[in-house]
Amino acid sequence: MEKEYNAQDIRVLEGLDAVRLRPGMYIGTTGVKGLHHILWEIVDNAVDEVANGFGDAIAVTVHADGSASVLDNGRGIPVDIHPTLNVSGVEVVFTQLHAGGKFDNESYKHSGGLHGVGSSVTNALSDWLTVEVYKNGTTYRMEFETREVDGQIKGGVPKYRLFDTGQPSPQKSGTYVRFKPDGRIFETVNFSLDVISRRLKELAFLNKGMRIILTDEHVRMGIGFLKREYFYEGGLIDFVKYLNETKTAAFPEPIFITGERDNISLEAALQYTDAYTENVFSYVNNIPTTEGGTHETGFKIALTKVLNDFARRTGVLREKDQNLLGDDFREGLTCVLSVKMQNVQFEGQTKTKLGNPEVKESVSAVISSRLTEFFEAPDNKIILDTVIKKAVLAAKVREAARKEKEITRAKNSIDSFNLVGKLSACSGKKPERNELFIVEGDSAGGTAKQARNRSFQAILPLRGKPLNAEKKRIDQVLANEEIRTIISALGSGIGEDFNVDNLNYHKVIILSDADQDGAHIRAILLTFFFRYMKDLINEGHVYIGLPPLYRITKKDFDEYVYDDAALEEAKARAGRGAVIQRYKGLGEMSAEQLWTTTMNPEGRTLVNVSIEDAAEAEKLVSILMGDAIDLRKAYIIENANFNKEDNFKAAQAGR
Repeated sequence: MEKEYNAQDIRVLEGLDAVRLRPGMYIGTTGVKGLHHILWEIVDNAVDEVANGFGDAIAVTVHADGSASVLDNGRGIPVDIHPTLNVSGVEVVFTQLHAGGKFDNESYKHSGGLHGVGSSVTNALSDWLTVEVYKNGTTYRMEFETREVDGQIKGGVPKYRLFDTGQPSPQKSGTYVRFKPDGRIFETVNFSLDVISRRLKELAFLNKGMRIILTDEHVRMGIGFLKREYFYEGGLIDFVKYLNETKTAAFPEPIFITGERDNISLEAALQYTDAYTENVFSYVNNIPTTEGGTHETGFKIALTKVLNDFARRTGVLREKDQNLLGDDFREGLTCVLSVKMQNVQFEGQTKTKLGNPEVKESVSAVISSRLTEFFEAPDNKIILDTVIKKAVLAAKVREAARKEKEITRAKNSIDSFNLVGKLSACSGKKPERNELFIVEGDSAGGTAKQARNRSFQAILPLRGKPLNAEKKRIDQVLANEEIRTIISALGSGIGEDFNVDNLNYHKVIILSDADQDGAHIRAILLTFFFRYMKDLINEGHVYIGLPPLYRITKKDFDEYVYDDAALEEAKARAGRGAVIQRYKGLGEMSAEQLWTTTMNPEGRTLVNVSIEDAAEAEKLVSILMGDAIDLRKAYIIENANFNKEDNFKAAQAGR
């Protein structure tokens, strides 16, 4: 009998129930990224206060009990009674979705938290949350908790109403929020110091004069806890210098541009280096727009037009010559563009692309005006000449690379590069199901070919190390046979011609040995993808396969182990007399073992490669794969685990 569907069957989720039922709708994921998202919501509120001129300092602390806290010296959340809800402003902010002071243009000129769900979502997904507001010379306090109410688990339930503690305010004004993520919601509740420090550093760069102090109570240093302080008087200028530390700058000081038009204010800092790729990092109200948008488009249009105009003025381009392309003028460019505005229209909940059409014209007008003024100044003629000469050289290289690209794009490119003899293609015709394993050497390639499922898994053995794309121009990259083979196999093009819709395999899996050479090959391949096929990573198509390091066997015991820590646990389970086999390379495994442990979708472990912080990723790739040996050695010494002999040797060598 078919069940009737009546009004009584419609479930109404009140308050914060919807957030706990479907957290992914509000924070994207309940994994590590979602965990940090609920911290960013509180941090962004503090930054919005500072960015709008109501404070200058923020303190973020990761506490030993697993909680995190954010303190600012802004105005403090309103403590008076809301006229219609009849509860304090604090209770409204932390219990009502889509409530806040950011939906009009009176309280905040601009803000990152446009959806108005930040504080309440953090509260809903926390085991407990405490807020203190400092104003009027006193301290106001309120606590929330997750508890059972009428047989249901509810988050963000007030323990009591906001009250005046009678304690003097420790500072003139501000807000302190401390919360502990709910382990029933999140896959992990352990905050990452590296993730937090990267974002706070970025925020300090973007907000000149804002001081951010990060404390980690898990790490004791001397007589206190580990502390990091971020403060940059130069703002975006310091940001660009930081990004270019690993490169040779074409001129010492970045060009700085600031201006406002149509209630849109912008700052931009740009500097050219000896690198061969462009790096434009854009932000809107402190939010990184990794997919760009109308503000980036406006910047690029203006830069290209201004520099082409000067190239003709100075006679570098004659009347019969065609204009240089934007790509030519952006080779070796590092730029940070920060826009502050109201009524932001992001494309998608992830806020990674700006959609406001009016911004393109406003940004273009400001950039054109300010850049023209800069290059017209006599003192800046040397910089202008340097930029234009670099673009002319880039155009010549582009033309040479175009011919190489035409070859790699041609339908018969597989034959021309003898790809048939290298690639063992799969029989499946659906790219969304197909997988390409890029493996190290013929030995591993032979095993992988025997182990694979031919219907959807293709194998591409590399017969030599690919070129390090970080140190070469695109024409040199395209001349490398291993790189050309990869491009041909993927079928999606390269650089500005890259089109993810043409991708032959939606899973591109790097499968290399678990040693230094294998790690080096992974780094080279990831560098190539990052520099010339970045959307391959951004769209989630790049993976790293994790083969086991050990196999432990005994009479009734057979287990594969993937790291040294797990080895000790497995040895304890197996007991005395167990045989331990160490796999030095994929070629040492049988086809059956490789399929079972590494290639079978039902039992394997894959690491999906993503770019969480584009600016920091750019810096890290430059450090690890570029020519700055001292910076690379310093990074390895700071981050390597020297309990392992191989890591110590690598650090000594600066590899």
